[in-house]
Formats: sequence, structure tokens, C-alpha cells
Amino acid sequence: MKMNKITTLLFVPLLLLCGCTADDDYTQGVWKEKSDFDGLARGYACSFTIGDMGYVCCGYTGKKYLKDIWIYNVEKDYWTQGADMPDAAPARMKAMAFAVNGKGYVLTGSIKESPYYLSDTWEYNPDTNAWTQKDDYKDGARMGGLAFAINGYGYAGMGYNDNYLKDVYRFDPSAASGSQWTIVSGYGGSKRRFGSVFVINDEAYICCGENNGTYVDDFWKFNGTTWTQLRDIANNDDDNDYDDDYNIVRYSAPAFVIDGKGYLVGGAQGSMLSDYWIYDPSTDLWYGDSDDNYTTFQGSTRLGAVSISTGTRGFVVTGMSGSSDAFDDTWELLPYEKDYDD
Repeated sequence: MKMNKITTLLFVPLLLLCGCTADDDYTQGVWKEKSDFDGLARGYACSFTIGDMGYVCCGYTGKKYLKDIWIYNVEKDYWTQGADMPDAAPARMKAMAFAVNGKGYVLTGSIKESPYYLSDTWEYNPDTNAWTQKDDYKDGARMGGLAFAINGYGYAGMGYNDNYLKDVYRFDPSAASGSQWTIVSGYGGSKRRFGSVFVINDEAYICCGENNGTYVDDFWKFNGTTWTQLRDIANNDDDNDYDDDYNIVRYSAPAFVIDGKGYLVGGAQGSMLSDYWIYDPSTDLWYGDSDDNYTTFQGSTRLGAVSISTGTRGFVVTGMSGSSDAFDDTWELLPYEKDYDD
């Protein structure tokens, strides 16, 4: 009987110890595969979000340039097709897109034939499922630029047209034809193509990208009036250790917002990446995969993916793993769930 009592006492703390170890064996965030994108697999599409609907337009299959648009119902998890861009709008990839006042805008991009770069702007009205041509982008043709919307205006710029660019223009959807684009001054950052942008509380955050063969590491905030430079996204500050583990620089990384924080997923830095990073605007700090406790993206690594961002949910859609291997999958990040190891 004494041996039985001793054995029982020994087993209880052992079981408790095992339970604690198992509870700690997880990574933060769960990637959930959603309904496959119904259109052709593609990379280098463009996207915008209106309410709980995500829109993915154009892109490249590896053989064919596209001009179709597909609509994702975030709440019900299914895709439907909208009207193709009209005959006057060339099929394209690497275009820019934003949404303002319930309408989406697709502009610029690259095409197969010379002169290769586009400068046109097209408005998509989801209520009528129709496209309308607007003023051409003010400062010329390009591809791989950045676009976003804040305070009822669209903004677009940067990119590449045989030269790296850093200009930014504002689009006023209520302005008369011929005066819809105006220059925005004050940006003192790097030129870039294939950068990333996300919007939190009507402030746009611009980061990443590539400029003349180097990864861009400056980081900027814009509120529609003032540009503010934030902390670099690389380990450039010798006097502080907050950035010791930063490995954020990359290009072609989709970005979205969940509950007031920015999320940056994948992209490439020499090779294609599967990590994700989270930006907290209240501290101007990033945290992510370098801490070794965030679940890596569970789809195939890729370039040219797009994002859908409702502000409370974020998705990564489509992309390419090479010059011809395109994807048609849809992934959602559930950032508060834990992924336990088997």
C-alpha cells in the first residue's frame, strides 16, 4: 500500500508537467484555406475591397494577359464573376487598384505588346456591373506601382516604366473630366516597384519594394496631407535593439489590416518567403516570424499575390511560383488562433 501511495504522488506532478509542455508547443495564427478562386489561376492581378466584398481583376496566367473581374463574398465564402473590362481596356498585369465611395478603380499596368506600359484609369461600379473610363493617370504609364484610398480620395504612384519612380497623385472621383488627378508633394522616400501598402484609420503605410536591384527599407505614413517617415524596416539603428531581429525587407508582398494592425505576408527577398509580420501603429514596431512563434503561410510560396482586407479579416489570393506556375487558391489568416504541433 505504501508503494501505491508513493507511485500516485510521483505520477501527478509528471502528468502536470507533460500537460504544461504540450500547451506551450504551438505557433501563433492559423492559415485557413477558403473557397478556391473561381477564375483562371494567375499572378500579378490587382485587388480592392468594398464592404465585405473583395474584387480581383486582371493578371497573368503564365501565357495569357487577363481583363476579367471576380468578386469574393467574404461572409459566405464564394466567388462570382463580374463584367470583363471593355474592349477599349487592354488586358494587363501588374496594375494598381483602389476603392473609393463604393466604386473600384483599376489603372496602369503592363501589356504584352510595345509600348508595354499603360496609363489608363477605369472605374467599376458594382451596383451596375459596368465599367467607365476616367482620366488617364497624370504622370504617365507604369507597372508595379502602389495605390490606396483615404478620406474619400484615391492615391497612386511609384512603380516602374524602364525607370524607377516615386511620384504620387491624388484621384478625386467627383472632379470633372480632365482634372481628376493632381500631384501630391512631400514624399521624401525611396523610389520603388512592387512595394506594399495598408491603411489604418485613414492613414496609409508604405513599405518594402525594390529599387535598382536593392530592397527598400524605409517606411512612411501618409494622412492625406502630411508624409511622416517611420522607423526603418531593417536593422539600421545601432543605438537601439528593437530592430535586431528585423528581416522585413522584401518585394511583392501582399498586405492587409486586421483590428487596427497591418499584416505583411510572404513576397521575396532573394528567394520566395512564407513568413508574416505584424505592424502595431501605436508603437511603430513590427513583430513576426523572426520570433519563431508565428505560423508561416501555409500555401505555396509565391510572388504577385493580392490581398483582400475588410479591416477585420485578411486574405491572400492567387500568385505565381515562377514565370508560368500560377495559383487559384484563397487563404485567410486567423491571427488569434493557435496552431498546435502534432
